[in-house]
Amino acid sequence: MSARRSTVSGVLLVTAVLVAVAALSATALVGRADPPTTAQQANEIASSLHCPVCKDLSAADSPAPLARQMRKQIRQQLSAGSTPAQIRQGFVAAYGPTVLMSPPNQGWGRAAHLAPFVLLAVAALVGGCTVRRGLRSHDTAPATTDPCTGADRTRTLEPAARRRVEQALTQLRQEEP
Repeated sequence: MSARRSTVSGVLLVTAVLVAVAALSATALVGRADPPTTAQQANEIASSLHCPVCKDLSAADSPAPLARQMRKQIRQQLSAGSTPAQIRQGFVAAYGPTVLMSPPNQGWGRAAHLAPFVLLAVAALVGGCTVRRGLRSHDTAPATTDPCTGADRTRTLEPAARRRVEQALTQLRQEEP
């Protein structure tokens, strides 16, 4: 692959990554157009809470009677004017922090929230260094073949052999018409 082709490939790759990041950012910033209904809010809150009976299911997905009670309690508290944060805090007070589907955004839990961004930054850095090294190696790599004859130049000659070759080349150049 030529240096020019690898440069074009690198530029296309970086452009594609930037377009994907821009599209994801725009989607995240736009959010919802309509305010969520009480049922949607209740489902969202229940989705963020573990069912204490089912270990791997949220309260929204669990068929357990306790999860049904949790969903009913969430709807009642929303109707009474409680905020989603207050409702979650009430469940944390009753069941402990393990009731949350995602770790809290404080202390060691913050590491789980920051890890994707750190990994993305490291991946971008490694990818950029790899592309840069690849482009640089194409520019600085010595030619291993003679451009005139196409012969392999990777082997080195001893000084005596090199003198004989140079004498033979000089003699051939003199004999040519």
